Amino acid sequence: MSDSSPTRPVVPVLDVWCELQCADCRSALDDLRALRARYGDRLELRLRHFPLEKHKHAFAAAQAAEEAAEQGRAWPYVEAVLGRVEELDRGGEPFLVEVARELGLDAEEFDTALVDGRHILIVDADQAEGKAIGVTGTPTYVIDGERLDGGKSQEGLRERVEAIVDRLLAGQEA
Repeated sequence: MSDSSPTRPVVPVLDVWCELQCADCRSALDDLRALRARYGDRLELRLRHFPLEKHKHAFAAAQAAEEAAEQGRAWPYVEAVLGRVEELDRGGEPFLVEVARELGLDAEEFDTALVDGRHILIVDADQAEGKAIGVTGTPTYVIDGERLDGGKSQEGLRERVEAIVDRLLAGQEA
């Protein structure tokens, strides 16, 4: 039996290799907001974790972002933490739980998730995949097999991503 339901076109995926204690990732937020505003649900922005050893709270922040995703608020949480990188530097895990509370998330569940490590495998897998494809810093974007390093410079990066997305979307219409 064949399925005659219309198939939805596959949306391009932009993997954003990010670290929540990274000032460059905070700078990239405006570009990510602009991409979401321009493309809406025609582009999937997928947060990928790449905690850097030089930031002592980055691994916990990545786990906290996964808990926020579990509770349905990944991007608001990521934006809130990135917007306050200096507070994360000073406050560590208690700060991560406080941001959850401020956003109306289950802060006790955040605390438990950070203690029991339920999201460690996701963070480890992202980091391993990032290393395997050549990610060395954050932010790094990967779209349609092309890696764009935003850690060196944000200059012109959004325009390059938009050109790739526009090309992919135009290819779907053909």
